[in-house]
Amino acid sequence: MRIISLTLATVLSASWALADVNVYSYRQPELVAPMFDAFTQATDIKVNVVFLNKGLLERLQAEGDRSPADLVMTTDISRLNGLAAAGVTQPVVSDAINGAIPAEYRDPEGNWFGLTSRARVVYAAKDRVTDGEVVSYEDLADPKWQGRICTRPGTHSYNLALVSGMIAKHGAEQAKQWLEAVKGNLARKPQGNDRAQVKAIWSGECDISLGNTYYMGLMLDDAEQTEWANSVRIVFPSFEGGGTHVNLSGMAMTKAAPNKEEALQLMEFLASPDAQELYAQVNYEYPLAQGTQLSERVAGWGGFEADDTPLAEIAKLRAEALRLVEEVNFDE
Repeated sequence: MRIISLTLATVLSASWALADVNVYSYRQPELVAPMFDAFTQATDIKVNVVFLNKGLLERLQAEGDRSPADLVMTTDISRLNGLAAAGVTQPVVSDAINGAIPAEYRDPEGNWFGLTSRARVVYAAKDRVTDGEVVSYEDLADPKWQGRICTRPGTHSYNLALVSGMIAKHGAEQAKQWLEAVKGNLARKPQGNDRAQVKAIWSGECDISLGNTYYMGLMLDDAEQTEWANSVRIVFPSFEGGGTHVNLSGMAMTKAAPNKEEALQLMEFLASPDAQELYAQVNYEYPLAQGTQLSERVAGWGGFEADDTPLAEIAKLRAEALRLVEEVNFDE
């Protein structure tokens, strides 16, 4: 198998062959390589990967019908929905995928499919936050948290998806009031990534933060960050009247896909229980296929009930969420 990590400016080599599957991936090569290795071993179909940390949509638009990419793998429902809305994907009809991936985690029109999910949780200081202090996302607006919350910027896609979920549950006006209250409880200006928030808790800058579940696994694998991870515990809040907010990683077939048959084989393989479990173990995420098992580490974090708002609806509310974040000047 050939894994190629290239910058946006790099032009694809003509050596990419028909009957291979060519993938543009927002996910880093080491996170997807195990699944592609297993697929190649099972089918003898090679997988070529270009890693793009930005500009994926723009690249597909620039290449148009000449694009060599068959599949796109990315994270966040807004990115997946954005690809479909831009017209760079094509619908896929597959009984195997539809039978494996629940309807709430795939596009009703078949333009994208979820592979794994992650929960947007609260990381809480073990020595300063007691069990039961955080029950819901709405709790983060309580004045008792004044000066105690850290978060990455509100304009980041992970937080915009959470705000979209708040709009879906309570409407735009109440979501705006919630944002204003959370902003008033911040210990510092929103900054950094999810791991940086855990480091801030460890250093005493704040007591709780928002973060995605899988970062706990990644931090525990990093010798420098293990101490940060061990200073917090994961709390699974829920929306009042709902469940825990989840987002996903997913896949889509490009409109230009030159190797459509092989690409569909890879998509169906990635939706299969064996590949789902492998993907989830590597990334510390939650597999979506029916009957799959969590990794031991992820299972140790405890269970939760995912909110039932369809992710396609969450994606449609992104623009409204961004408007509210900017209106309250959340990141200043």
